[in-house]
Amino acid sequence: MAADNLPSEFDVIILGTGLSESVIAAACSRVGQRVLHVDRRNYYAGNWASFTFNGLLSWIEEYKQAGQSEEAVQEDWKEKLEEGEEALALSSIDTSISNLEVFCYASEEPEEEVKDATAAAWSVPQTPDSEGEVERCLVESSSVEEEEPVVASDESSPASGPDAGAEQTRQEGEMPSQAEETQGEEQQQASPSPAESQPEPKKKITYTKIVKEGRRFNIDLVSKLMFSRGSLVDLLIKSNVSRYAEFKNVTRILTYRNGKVEQVPCSRADVFGSKQLTVVEKRMLMKFLTFCLDFEQHPEEYQDFSEHSFWDFLQTKKLTANLQHFILHSIAMVIPEVCTVEGLRATQHFLRCLGRYGNTPFLFPLYGLGEIPQCFCRMCAVFGGIYCLRHSVQCLVLDKESGKCKAVIDTHGQRISCSHFVVEDGYIGADQRKNTDSRQISRAVLITDRSILPSDSEQQISLVTVPPVEPGGPVVRIIELCPSTMTCMPDTYLVHLTCSSSSGTAQEDLAPVVSRLLYTPASPGAEPMEGEEESRGPTVLWALYFNMRDTSAVDRSSYDLPSNVHVCTSPDTALGSDHSIKLAEAVFRQILPDEEFCPPAPNPEDIIYDGDGPQGEGPGFEEAAPAEGAGAQGGESAERQEGKEAVEETEGTGDAVTPGAGDEPSPTSEE
Repeated sequence: MAADNLPSEFDVIILGTGLSESVIAAACSRVGQRVLHVDRRNYYAGNWASFTFNGLLSWIEEYKQAGQSEEAVQEDWKEKLEEGEEALALSSIDTSISNLEVFCYASEEPEEEVKDATAAAWSVPQTPDSEGEVERCLVESSSVEEEEPVVASDESSPASGPDAGAEQTRQEGEMPSQAEETQGEEQQQASPSPAESQPEPKKKITYTKIVKEGRRFNIDLVSKLMFSRGSLVDLLIKSNVSRYAEFKNVTRILTYRNGKVEQVPCSRADVFGSKQLTVVEKRMLMKFLTFCLDFEQHPEEYQDFSEHSFWDFLQTKKLTANLQHFILHSIAMVIPEVCTVEGLRATQHFLRCLGRYGNTPFLFPLYGLGEIPQCFCRMCAVFGGIYCLRHSVQCLVLDKESGKCKAVIDTHGQRISCSHFVVEDGYIGADQRKNTDSRQISRAVLITDRSILPSDSEQQISLVTVPPVEPGGPVVRIIELCPSTMTCMPDTYLVHLTCSSSSGTAQEDLAPVVSRLLYTPASPGAEPMEGEEESRGPTVLWALYFNMRDTSAVDRSSYDLPSNVHVCTSPDTALGSDHSIKLAEAVFRQILPDEEFCPPAPNPEDIIYDGDGPQGEGPGFEEAAPAEGAGAQGGESAERQEGKEAVEETEGTGDAVTPGAGDEPSPTSEE
C-alpha cells in the first residue's frame, strides 16, 4: 500500500520499530486491532537493529550528518486542524546516538596487490638462499582465499598444503601399500617433512576483504543475550513467534581476573570437570549454589544480611576469593553494592536457566538481535498490520477539551485518526520532557582475528565479565560471537562491549579494557614485534565506539503527553530484555485491559479452509502447557533439579535450536 494513500482511521498507530513497539504491534494486531506501524528510518528495529558491515558504515554517516544538521520546522499541518484542536509537534531528529568514533587497524592494501604478491610467492623456488623470502611472501599473501599456500619439497617440486606428498599420490591414482606407509611413518618420525616443520600461515584479513565480505556481517547496535527462562523466550514460545527465528546456545562464560581470561564453571559438569578449582572449592561452590536454588526456604541463612550488600553476605559464607569473584561477577552478574536478596535472586535465576537448551543459561539469535523485533513485526503483518518505513508523524492532533490524542498528521500531510498512539522515546521533543534524567550506555563493536580465549573449537559464543579496571569504574560486559552465529565472516570474531557510561565518551570508558584484552596495532596492518605473537591478545581489525541514551529508568509521569499516548523507552544496559517485554505488556494492558497479551498464533497446518478438517494435528500449546509451566504448579523442584544437574557438556556448538512449545528443542544442524 502506498504511504501517501493510507486508510484514514486506525485503532493503534505505533511510531518506531524497536523491540517494545514491535511486541505491542504484534499483540494488538493479534487480537483484531487495526494497527499502523511506521518508522522514519529505512530499516526495522530502530536502536535494536542489526546491520551488514556496509550498512553500518552508511548508518554511521547518517548519524554524523544528523548531528550537524538542525531540526527542520514544518508547519504545513496547521491547515489540517479543526476547531477545538491543537497540535503537538514531534522531533524529526534522533539524538539518542552520540560520540561516534571509528578506527580501522586492518591493512588497507588493495586486494589486487595482495594477489600480485601471491603470484610472486609461487614463482620463487625454495632454496636455502630464498627460504626467508618465500616465508615473507607467504605471510604477505595469506589473505588470498582462492589459493592455498604452497611449500616446495627438497627436490624443488611444487606441492600444496601440509599433506603435499599424499596429495600427489592421490592425483597419480596410486594407493600406497602397507610397507610404503610403514616406511613413510618411520621417515616422518625420524625427520619431519618441510610441510610439517613450516606451519601454514594464517590468512591476513585486510580492510578490503572486510568490505568485500560485508554482507556476511550482522552487527547489533544493542548487545544482549536471552535467558532461557527469561521473559523474551517465554513470550516467543507462548506467541509462537519463535518459529520465525533460530537460536544458538552460548557455549561458555568467561571472566577476567588477575590479568587473564578464565572460564567460569557454572553447571555441575563444569564444576566437577574444572581444573581451576580445588576439590574443597568444588564442594563449597556446589553447596552454595544448591542453597541459592531455594534460598527462600532458608531465611535464617540470609535474613540478618537483608540490609547489607551481597558482597558482605558472600564474605560470611567462607568462600575463597576465587569463588566470590565467580559468583558475584559471572553468575549473579551484579555489582558488589547490590542488596543480599537481589543478589540471591539473580543467582537463582541464573541457575534455573541452566540446562534448558544447553550448558549455559543463554541463547543468541542467528543473524543478530535485530531479528527479534522483525519476527514480531512479521506476526503483526500476518494479522493485518500495515507497515511503512521511511515514513513518520509530524505532529499529534489533540482535542482541547479532553486533552487526548485523536489523530496524527504524517510526513505526507495526511490526517489519520486513532484511539491510541505508541511512540519511541527518540521521537519525543525536549518540550515534552520534564525531569528526564537519562543515562548513557557506552558501546563498542570490534572485529578481531581470533578468540579472546582460544580452545579446541573455533565456534565458541562467549560471555565475558570484566570487573572495574579502576576503582569506581564500570563493569564491562563482553559478548564474543563466532562466524557460526551468522554475524561475521570466516576467520574473524565479532566482539561487543557494553557498560554504563561513567562520564566520558564510549571510547574513554572502554579503551582501557580493550587495551588489556586485545592487541591494537600502532598503525593499520602493523604486525606485532617478534616474541609478542604468543603473549598478545587477538588483533583488533576494526572498531566502532558510540554512546546510546538509556531512558529505561524514566517514569511515564516525566513526559508531558496525553493519557492515550504511550512512550516506549530505549534499550537498557541489562544483559536480558526483561524490561522491554514488561514495558510492552504494561502498555498493552493500558490499551486493551480485557484482552490476552500475545495469545498463540495458529500453526499453518492447523488452519481450517472452507469447512475442511485440520490438515495436520500436532501437539498444541494447551497440550504442552503442563510440561512448559510445571514450575508454576508444583513442578518448581524440577527446575531446581535442572539447575542442580544442569546438563553435561555437549558437542552441539554448531547446532541451532528453535524454542517451541516443548521444553527441549530439536537441534537442527546447519552449514
